[in-house]
Amino acid sequence: MRSLPTAAALAIATLATPALAQDTAPDPARLKATVEKLVSFGTRHTLSSADDPVRGIGAARSWVGGEMTRIADACDGCITVANLARTFTNARAPNGVNVVDVLGFQQGLDPKRVIIVGAHIDSRVSDAMDATHDAPGANDDGSGVALVLEAARILSKEKFRATIVYAVFSGEEQGLFGGTLLAETAKQRNWTISAMLNNDIVGNTMGQNGVRVADRVRVFSEGIRAAEDGPAQMARRGNGGEDDGPSRALAKAIDGVAHSLRGGLDVFVDRRPDRFGRGGDHEPFLKLGYPAVRFSVGAENWTQQHQDVRVENGIPYGDTVNKMDFPYLAKVTAINVATIRRLAAAPAAPEGVTVAGALSFDTTVKWQPVAGATAYRIHWRRNDAQDWQKSTDVPASATSTVLKDISVDDHFVGVSAVAVNGAESLVSFAGPEPRG
Repeated sequence: MRSLPTAAALAIATLATPALAQDTAPDPARLKATVEKLVSFGTRHTLSSADDPVRGIGAARSWVGGEMTRIADACDGCITVANLARTFTNARAPNGVNVVDVLGFQQGLDPKRVIIVGAHIDSRVSDAMDATHDAPGANDDGSGVALVLEAARILSKEKFRATIVYAVFSGEEQGLFGGTLLAETAKQRNWTISAMLNNDIVGNTMGQNGVRVADRVRVFSEGIRAAEDGPAQMARRGNGGEDDGPSRALAKAIDGVAHSLRGGLDVFVDRRPDRFGRGGDHEPFLKLGYPAVRFSVGAENWTQQHQDVRVENGIPYGDTVNKMDFPYLAKVTAINVATIRRLAAAPAAPEGVTVAGALSFDTTVKWQPVAGATAYRIHWRRNDAQDWQKSTDVPASATSTVLKDISVDDHFVGVSAVAVNGAESLVSFAGPEPRG
């Protein structure tokens, strides 16, 4: 393992148009083999052994690092593998624990702009402090780790404008430690995070009530931003932009990407940060203002999460491999891969997007120029619609345009940046011009 790479080490000289070869489809058999290997470490509890070569979180992390290194070797070193570590202490880690994230950096043309796809490697049983009994963690969250490795295998064959970070977190069950560590590191290093995709419990289709849900995946996204202070929240309320913050824009983009995949899944855009009263490793990124979402299955089965492996009253408990659906997991992986492919090939989302047009039938839209944009796409919709309804493109030389006969009172407006290969950034919602 090498140390966390510097910005200069992540730069590359050229950018190729992403390949779309059919042989890069996610492989259910490979996903299953990864989950089975993770389960074989017995427990991956954050407080389990960091040194045992065959059992515990340390052995599991070493194996994942080795897999990332093999992927890197296959693409002539296009991925830099590194560990990021820090000690955390709380009620679930009273004596402190060294939390280690295993990271793979796929070098992009822009070293400071990153797309993160992540999942947590740690597992647990009924007692959150039990670091000794078997905690298979097949679906929670071996499924997400398998997805991250599969995405790396597929996308390592391509080159992108943005740097892709493949993140395997530790310490999620003890307090979102690994997500916090990477989010704070990103802030310290002044990364521009265009998207953070957290995959947590993404590999089952049988729900608690016995109903199989195999046609959709939930994508959770915040509306009002955790990083916004009171005045900023009131400004968003005044603009009507509650459904158009960066994380919601990311969820809508994922939904659009999923619709373009033949034979794939529907994306259920769940308009809250996470499941009711619960959380995940995307939340530390939200707190720091980064666009982040959580993928999770369409129907959860709580007898298979955070449970001792047992049979009780005829009900099998425990998060084991036999309860997973790997063709479904492959479809969730495909949505992640296609989303990363689009956003990593696109320019950054425009900043400083504003609208004006009070007491007028026309709307004037302005934005700041974006490096690498060959065009800008102006989106608009009526205020009673959730999704963008119409759009028009303007050349890269433009930083403003007028939408004739489009009333600012009755329409929402956003702007995205488009690359030469057609890849489109997230849509940035337009607010009022700052008052002088």
